[in-house]
Amino acid sequence: MLASIVLLLVTGSVFFLSLVIFGVLSKAYEQYQERYVVKSMNDLSDMFLFIDPRQMMVLNVASMFLLGILGYVLFNPILCIAGTIFGFFLPMLLVKYYRARRIKMFNVQLVEALQAMANAFKAGLTFPQAIESVSKEAMPPLAQEFGLFVKEAKLGVPLEEALLNMSRRVGSDDLELVVVATNISRQLGGNMAEMFETIATTIRERFRLEGKIDALTSQGKLQGWIVASMPLALGVVLNYMRPDLMQPMLDNLFGYVLVFVIAVMEVMGILVIRRIVNIDV
Repeated sequence: MLASIVLLLVTGSVFFLSLVIFGVLSKAYEQYQERYVVKSMNDLSDMFLFIDPRQMMVLNVASMFLLGILGYVLFNPILCIAGTIFGFFLPMLLVKYYRARRIKMFNVQLVEALQAMANAFKAGLTFPQAIESVSKEAMPPLAQEFGLFVKEAKLGVPLEEALLNMSRRVGSDDLELVVVATNISRQLGGNMAEMFETIATTIRERFRLEGKIDALTSQGKLQGWIVASMPLALGVVLNYMRPDLMQPMLDNLFGYVLVFVIAVMEVMGILVIRRIVNIDV
């Protein structure tokens, strides 16, 4: 009788604990969807990549399981856990990387577009006509953004609002400078051809300074990666030459903790070095 009561209490406790855990996980999943998935979907739509949110979640889960299984089959359970966590966030990291690369490409195209628009103004074209002519001759992503601006203007959206929408979609500081200067010039009056030439020269000069800074700091970045890869390379070499010395560390919990601490310190060192050599112009 007492055993039955204890079993009933344990079963009830496990049931209610499962409900609490399920509720916490459900709330965490909803917050994840609101913060990360929705943000990723907005970033993708701004880049003219339209994916269903459920497809994004399926991609996250598939990447998580794939890297987790590869980590378990090729390495060990510790790397399986690390691969599973990394795989869950991998699609969002790829979206962030693709967006940063797209902004960089847009900034490079923007310099030539500003010069072309300045020439169009000198030829007597209006602002919408100048942007439309540039959008037809340019390549993506600038052609996509300028083309959408032209469509919004033809549908009756005010030019100032259409420019702000384009600046919000792209997320480029250079484009934001162009938008602010254009709106002010349209309201107060001014030589827009000269203004665009001045902005293009300023952006081109900034690119030159950034290239010079990258060249000067490239040695520090390379040294950081070399120093960070030395423990891993040394561990692989020792494991190949003397596996009898390395295997006890990989078979003990203390060895896993030691490897984890080393990995964390390596990542911290890389981040500190990148922060030192990362000079914003």
